[in-house]
Amino acid sequence: MTIPEHTRARALAALREQTIELPSWAFGNSGTRFKVFGTPGTPRDPFEKISDAAQVHQYTGIAPRVSLHIPWDLVDDYGKLAAHAADSGVAIGMINSNLFQDDDYKFGSLTHPDAKVRAKAIAHHAECVEVMRATGSKELKLWLPDGINYPGQDDLRDRQERLAESLQQIYALLDDDHRLVLEYKFFEPAFYATDIPDWGTSLLHCLALGERAKVVLDTGHHAPGTNIEFIVVQLLRAGRLGAFDFNSRFYADDDLMAGAADPFQLFRIMYEIVRADALKPSSGVNFMLDQCHNVEEKIPGQIRSVTNVQAATAKALLVDREALTAAQHAGDVLGANDVFMDAYHTDVRPLLAELRESMGLAPDPMAAFKASGYLQQVATDRVGGQQAGWGA
Repeated sequence: MTIPEHTRARALAALREQTIELPSWAFGNSGTRFKVFGTPGTPRDPFEKISDAAQVHQYTGIAPRVSLHIPWDLVDDYGKLAAHAADSGVAIGMINSNLFQDDDYKFGSLTHPDAKVRAKAIAHHAECVEVMRATGSKELKLWLPDGINYPGQDDLRDRQERLAESLQQIYALLDDDHRLVLEYKFFEPAFYATDIPDWGTSLLHCLALGERAKVVLDTGHHAPGTNIEFIVVQLLRAGRLGAFDFNSRFYADDDLMAGAADPFQLFRIMYEIVRADALKPSSGVNFMLDQCHNVEEKIPGQIRSVTNVQAATAKALLVDREALTAAQHAGDVLGANDVFMDAYHTDVRPLLAELRESMGLAPDPMAAFKASGYLQQVATDRVGGQQAGWGA
């Protein structure tokens, strides 16, 4: 498809506003239940994680924020960490809590039958809010791993009541300019019933909390065959889509690079974002990555994910909306599909190269990063010490 000049200009303007937040944990060692593979130059602390994340922004130009995970990213001085981020050209983004690695949470955290355990989980979020204040973060992200493995193990309704009460207490901890974003996942680590298994459950709790509670949509957290873009539409209509966690999956929550398994799905999702004019930072939707790199290098894996999301967005911006609407209203099924597919099949690499050069960047971020020698340098500089990894 030849891109009309007015479409090209509109797409470039929109792409210049796009930002994607990076997860600090993506730069540490991670793996499966069977093996975690270490690599030379892996960060040893949150400061080095941020330095690596800054490399992604340096070469893509659209990754200016880094999410932290508490307690994986605990430091003595968060003001110093925020200053290091600023000096590196990025900022601290969302603060993620952790409710899945403490022995007390074996039977739940915010939904645990024991009020003392629930109080401990709530106190952890108070700690996270303090980190937000110290770093300038405005968003607290909560993923709840709670659930049960067997029928009768606990009371399903009681767990929802405990959850609602716990979330209310956490929401009350936030400052007026803070947001709570609530994730969902249909299974794992609980296998019979997960306490927030779907977008509807997350949305109901957010509606009960208030306007500053939004839903997080992780693209890997759905059953096979789920129409994720339909969920995107519904949450946008309700004004409750707070954030994306972009990754890719083949079977379950695989946390692979965004767009790796089904780039067409990523395009369809981004089309609905563009359709709702929700790409702008002012929309309140935070576009983030949430993934781990088991066999690939971390920084190149993040660069590839960022550019995959960017490419899907560029294609979504090329959909001829007037022609699509006309075909839809005329009942021209194949004509409408042709308009959609023409945009998807367009090679947007020249457009993105043009965008990057206009921003003073190399047209090929991956090639430019590889040529920089950064990986070789950190492999030499970071000899010794404990590498950061999943859970640290």
